[in-house]
Amino acid sequence: MVIVASAWIYVVLMMSIVETSIVAGIMTFLFYCALPLGLILYVMNTPSRRRHMAEKESARLTQNEIKNPDDLSPDKE
Repeated sequence: MVIVASAWIYVVLMMSIVETSIVAGIMTFLFYCALPLGLILYVMNTPSRRRHMAEKESARLTQNEIKNPDDLSPDKE
């Protein structure tokens, strides 16, 4: 995915360079590259972020079990 994103940045950069004005070049780069590519990379990275958050939560719960094993046992009367 990184190589595709890099290639797209290169293509849009070349498009931006040949625009008639600097403002048009900046707008081309923003609207054809930065915003769409940022959105696509964010959406495609969502499963990885969720997995990382679940692993972190699991590690935190495991750490709590190690520190306080009696807290998770059923109530003793």
